[in-house]
Amino acid sequence: MTWDRVAIVERQLDHYLDNDEPAERRLGPHAPLHSGSDLTAGVALGLFEDQLVSRQIDVAARELKKTNRSFYTIGSAGHENNAVVGARLRVDDPAFLHYRSGGFVMARARQLPGSTPALDSLLGIVASSEDPISGGRHKVWGSRAMWIPPQTSTIASHLPKAMGLAFSLARAKRVGVGSGLPEDAITVCSFGDASANHATALAAINTARYAVRMGLPMPLLLVCEDNEVGISVPTPEGWIASTFGDLPHLHYFDADGELDEVWTSVGAAIDHVRTSRQPAFLHLRTVRLWGHAGSDAEQTYRSVEEIEAVEARDPILRNARRLVESGAATPEELCDLVRETRERVMAVAEEAARRPRLQTTDEVIAPLAPYHSERTRERAARPLATDEARSASFGAILPESATLPTARTLAGCLNAALADELLRRPELLVFGEDVGRKGGVYNVTHGLAKTFGAARVFDTLLDETSILGIAQGAAHIGLLPVPEIQYLAYLHSALDQLRGEAASLQFFSAGQFRNPMVVRVPGLAYQKGFGGHFHNDNSVGALRDIPGLVLAAPARGDDAARMLRGAIAMAAEDGRVVVFLEPIALYHEKDLHTDGDGGWLTAYPAPPEVLLPGEVGVYGQTDADADLLLVSYANGLRLSLQAAKRLADEHDLRARVVDLRWLNPLPSDAIRAHATDVGVVVVVDECRA
Repeated sequence: MTWDRVAIVERQLDHYLDNDEPAERRLGPHAPLHSGSDLTAGVALGLFEDQLVSRQIDVAARELKKTNRSFYTIGSAGHENNAVVGARLRVDDPAFLHYRSGGFVMARARQLPGSTPALDSLLGIVASSEDPISGGRHKVWGSRAMWIPPQTSTIASHLPKAMGLAFSLARAKRVGVGSGLPEDAITVCSFGDASANHATALAAINTARYAVRMGLPMPLLLVCEDNEVGISVPTPEGWIASTFGDLPHLHYFDADGELDEVWTSVGAAIDHVRTSRQPAFLHLRTVRLWGHAGSDAEQTYRSVEEIEAVEARDPILRNARRLVESGAATPEELCDLVRETRERVMAVAEEAARRPRLQTTDEVIAPLAPYHSERTRERAARPLATDEARSASFGAILPESATLPTARTLAGCLNAALADELLRRPELLVFGEDVGRKGGVYNVTHGLAKTFGAARVFDTLLDETSILGIAQGAAHIGLLPVPEIQYLAYLHSALDQLRGEAASLQFFSAGQFRNPMVVRVPGLAYQKGFGGHFHNDNSVGALRDIPGLVLAAPARGDDAARMLRGAIAMAAEDGRVVVFLEPIALYHEKDLHTDGDGGWLTAYPAPPEVLLPGEVGVYGQTDADADLLLVSYANGLRLSLQAAKRLADEHDLRARVVDLRWLNPLPSDAIRAHATDVGVVVVVDECRA
């Protein structure tokens, strides 16, 4: 028996069209496809063509792969009814799509005259530098014009950001920041039945429901495309419906059956979300044709009978029957359309395969980590809040003029710096667990919610994945999020939201989409005898390993304020993702060498003083007479300064101390220069990587 299942499925459609008879009654283009449906014959034919184009793109990808001219064969075959979702939504409804979304994209592109979705998709499949979304870096569904940010989406990792954008639509309006989207826009995200089990998906869905319970708008359409299998693992019968069909604060819609029935169900789900501003779960029944990808030997885990049963449910075959039986088209007309579409898409595929590709490493990584230091420094200096506005916020005494010790600790400087940034940037949001009413576990955000209001400084539920999802979604529409993850150890449960999602967006979109943010993370060792690894965590290797992510680690209060301004300016100017690691042990420390010496207190640096990556702190013996160089950061800076004093007092050794300040990228030039100058280097590092 042949295992060219592509040819078998194509012949199945051809055989039907060659042998069926036209309906006795012919429908006009504006007539309903079926009684009681608002899907017209003309629109249905357009949908069918979009589905054919999507199907043929899958075929072309496999044909090109045979001659090593394409690199991606995960297809949308069997999922083409998602074209109905693409057709019924608007191009200004942000769409976060999984990898079987060919039908959706073809149908949405129909709303943009002059668009070339088949060519665009095939340019991605062959990794051409002319691919309009990623520039040949990866095959992703995406389009700036169609508001489709590219996603990795392999494990539903895009659901949190989709939820975050839905949450942020009303928030942007509330704080007076234009999102660029209409007031009734909704967010859609699609995912498979297997991915629906993933903790990331469950976190986003739970947070969407939580928002409804809290009375917050959450216009989110969750589209579960259920093909009943995850690669080789079958989804239990009825699992999706029983799991998500009766959840409080989540309206469930089932889309199954004929094309017009799917059209009606999809429309009802969209209308519910658009009018109620509450989430809906759309259960779209699909099948998966031709395995998980071109390399998947489906016959190793499915019998011939099982494969044939799936192929008999081919949505394109079923939709062709519906069009013919309703009188929307004749078999001959559809046969001509199928032939023309196959020829046209294959011709486009051949053209795409001739287009150029990226040639150098520099070309590939160009959009990964954009950084314009001078523009960033200028961005940090503007706009400055007026003295009157600052006085209204801080009181009669501005923080740089304060004399109280509590105003000059690390925590005090960070608090003032956050207030200054909130004053000068109306788009900035501060949020996380306990950051609002309580003012943070360590009082770093104390008073900010009262001063700037709950719309801009607010508490979230206890879920780090959702916090970072809200940050990403907010950043997509012009807000500048500064979320807090309560402890460094807590970040690791949600790290893929930074590694796989936030830090990769500019890379996958060739800089067309960005999600700037500064993630504040209290961490590092700070107490004895309590807390274990959750409260004394020093693992930063996983953060330094993320391409494009900036990692800051201040030690002193004045540095922390300047670095925070720099981090926020980098996010605002270049869309960067920054993790701002704050040493808990130093938040409220006042002394350096002896109790009461006040050596760790600093004056608050007035805006616009700023520190940027590469700028290190230098202390102690700064001339050529230094005997050794101590290199450290955060907690290690204070310990190194203490050690330097003892070395001088007890051993007559003169130490120079360098504070790295920035851990990713490391200030390599400064380290090299000081190491060359001194010659003897001791690295003081509390972390495991």
